[in-house]
Amino acid sequence: MKLEWNHFLHCTLNITMNENYGVVYSQYKQEHPTFYEIVFKTGKLIAAYDEGLMLEATRENQNYKIFVPYRSIKCVEIF
Repeated sequence: MKLEWNHFLHCTLNITMNENYGVVYSQYKQEHPTFYEIVFKTGKLIAAYDEGLMLEATRENQNYKIFVPYRSIKCVEIF
């Protein structure tokens, strides 16, 4: 089944991700980098493309655009 994402434009999505990982490097070179699992992405749906969804989120008074490929999506909650 294919979902028509344009019906949910401007709705808030909470996307649970498949296994994706990020890394944070310390400012001190002798420390090992920290790997963490990216569990979810949250934002307002602003566009839907053939390859994935574009979300807009605000963090620390800055707006971010987040592209989430369909293959990375495990589950979506729509608010």
